[in-house]
This record gives sequence, structure tokens and C-alpha cells, in this order.
Amino acid sequence: MEIHIKKDRPSPADQYPNRARMLISCPDGPGIVAAVSQFLYQHGANIVQSDQYTMDPDGGMFFIRVEFDLEDLTAKLPQLEESFRPIADQFSMEWKIYHAARKKRLAIFVSKEDHCLVELLWQWQAGDLDADIALVVSNHPDMREYVESFGIPYHHIPVTPETKQEAEKRQMETIGDDIDVIILARYMQIISPMFIEHYRNRIINIHHSFLPAFVGGKPYAQAYNRGVKIIGATAHYVTEELDGGPIIEQDVQRVSHRDDVNELKRIGRTIERVVLARAVKWHVEDRILVHNNKTVVFN
Repeated sequence: MEIHIKKDRPSPADQYPNRARMLISCPDGPGIVAAVSQFLYQHGANIVQSDQYTMDPDGGMFFIRVEFDLEDLTAKLPQLEESFRPIADQFSMEWKIYHAARKKRLAIFVSKEDHCLVELLWQWQAGDLDADIALVVSNHPDMREYVESFGIPYHHIPVTPETKQEAEKRQMETIGDDIDVIILARYMQIISPMFIEHYRNRIINIHHSFLPAFVGGKPYAQAYNRGVKIIGATAHYVTEELDGGPIIEQDVQRVSHRDDVNELKRIGRTIERVVLARAVKWHVEDRILVHNNKTVVFN
């Protein structure tokens, strides 16, 4: 069997072992940026990037993402987090500090369509996806040989209406508790509320953007019959509402009457793979904040 070796390209995590990312959301008000900046300065950190966004200066929500370097970060991070709690309480913050050198662990779910999975594997192999693909789970055996050629474990867990609950239990046992994000790379099964709750805002799905206009089977045929002029794809976090979770990324492409159903599918697959890869990249780089059913993406 041919083995695909990941290229030896230094990742951002390898280049900046003392880099951290802080994500904050809180009610808007004066002094937030000053308090965060002063805190990091007092603890010897150097801010290398800062992005912020307010929904409404008069009583809305405020979001900030800060990247900073701090010498001997691994040893100092627990104390840094403990010291920040009084500031977080003062401004009613929801917050998290991520060590950039700790790569996110990914679990990819796939059925028979392989284009989104292949894109993620290619980007991972090239070093453009700065994460660890821990395993691939599928309800079909079709992609086993290809996935295992990358040295990635492949788990075939069949799903039927009668065995769905047991299959999800096996999936959760297989994934374990050390997975940071689950990617539904054209995984053609509905995820149960129990599964979603366990991985809240950590399951990313991709679907064609015809929804809700063309729901059900054969959406591209429906779109062709209506003579659509734009097709696209949407990547979003999974919630209990089918394809209704917070949107992370979207893209579209113009089409015409000259494009038949097969051409629409080909264009759609290209958009899907690109949109999903972007969404995953932004998640693993800690660029997304979720508020209600919307996202703030510092990309």
C-alpha cells in the first residue's frame, strides 16, 4: 500500500511555541480593550494581533480576539488564567485562552462522497491545515484504503434506522473525549440531539446553499429545473435544527442555462470542499466566536 508522508513544513505552532490566543465575548462598555491590554502588559506578554467587533455600542455585545507571545507560556498559562478571572468577572466575560502550539485534534465523518474529505487530507498533508487528523469515521467502508494510506485510522461503523442509537454510542466511544472538533465531510446521516449536546459548537457541517429552496432529494436537479443562476455552499455548526446552525462560511458561483445537472454538481462539489476547508481552518486557528445562532469570524 502506498503511504502518503506529511510534508516537513514548519507550522505556525512550531514557529511560535510561546504564542497564545485569547477569545472574549461580553456586554459592550468602556474599558474592555484597555483592561485586557494592560493585563497582558503587566504579565510580560507581547500582543502581536488584536481584532474586535461590537454588535451595538449602546448595550450590545463585544467580541475580541488577541494573539500574544509570552515567554515560557506552558508553565505560566495556568497562573495567567487564574489572574485574569477578576477582570473577566468585572466585565461579565465569556473567555478562553488557547495555547497555539497545541494542535486541535480532528475527527472526520464521511459517507460515500469523498471530495470534502480529500480536500482536508490534501491540506493536512501540505501543512496548510495546522491540526492533527486523529481518525476518520464512516458508515461505509469505501474510503478505508485511501484514508489509511495517509496513516490515519479508519473506523467503519454501519448505521441503519434500527441501529442508529447504538451506532452513535460506538462513534462516541471511538472518538473519546480528546477530540476538539468533528467535521461532517458529506456525512449523510442526521446527528441526534444527544450527540450534538455532547459536542456543542464543535461539529462542523457542509451543505449546498439551495436550502431551504430545494430541500429533499436531488437538489441539483431541482435547481436545474428552476434555472438557477447562482449555486453555492454553506459551512455551519450543527444544532438540533437541521442545517440551521450558526454559519461559519459561505461561497457562491454564477451558473447559466448552459450548465446541465452534472456540471452543477461538479461546480457545487468544488465550492463545498473549499468552503468546508476554510471553516475548519478558522476553527482550528481559534478565529470563531458563537453568539446565539450567529458567528463572529476574525479571518
